[in-house]
Amino acid sequence: MNRPLVVLALTAVAFAGCGGGADAKPPPGIEVADQTIDSKAVDGRMKVKVVLPEGDAEGRPLLVFLHGRGGNESSSLRKPMFAALKALGTRAPIVAFPDGGDHSYWHNRDSGEWGRYVMKEVIPQVVRRFEADRRRVAIGGISMGGFGAFDLARAHPKRFCAVGGHSPAVWRSGGETAPGAFDDAADFARHDVIAGAGRFADQTVWLDAGDRDPFRPGDEAFTAALRDAGADLTAKTWPGGHDGKYWDRHWRDYLRFYARALKRC
Repeated sequence: MNRPLVVLALTAVAFAGCGGGADAKPPPGIEVADQTIDSKAVDGRMKVKVVLPEGDAEGRPLLVFLHGRGGNESSSLRKPMFAALKALGTRAPIVAFPDGGDHSYWHNRDSGEWGRYVMKEVIPQVVRRFEADRRRVAIGGISMGGFGAFDLARAHPKRFCAVGGHSPAVWRSGGETAPGAFDDAADFARHDVIAGAGRFADQTVWLDAGDRDPFRPGDEAFTAALRDAGADLTAKTWPGGHDGKYWDRHWRDYLRFYARALKRC
């Protein structure tokens, strides 16, 4: 794929805020459990951090939250996330943070069946171990993870109570994509969420990004396509860039959205 130099420069800046682990200490009442998945889909032992809200976890809904490029299962274990989850009280879901590799973009590709890993391994195993409500599941993510959440909801339109992308890495064409995001032009076409926006017609969708986010052209095109498709869409543009400071300011907004959608589901 041909990739304009300007786009590559912007995406390189964007990736700078996506990675790294946080591992902040959870507040009293919230627990973090470790789970290892012997994955056949991606041929490896994959780690998942599972955050259990205050109170009895049995029967709670589940939020699967996907990290950004260069991140891991610990990237979102940050004080603002824990505080936002605690503020939800009894409405808080169980939250699973799986490891998706450095730049899988969470879709089935040459490096592994990353979509199948989430759908057929992460979700069933977390539901079974922690006795979550298998019927009430939402999916979301940051940057690369936002794209992955949308792609999985596109492929499985009846599976999730809600889908959210926070500064999602969405491109308008294969020629704009960053190196490593897709195997080739055919791979991009198979996972083009803008072209597949019609599959979100009956879904509850959230999309937000900072006003200085380099992915805004793709995000705005996807937002327009979702509106045309009749999705139940909440779209936000707030001040900020593509970095941890921006996301930390909005964890309460994110988790309130998922909690509301999971309650209605």
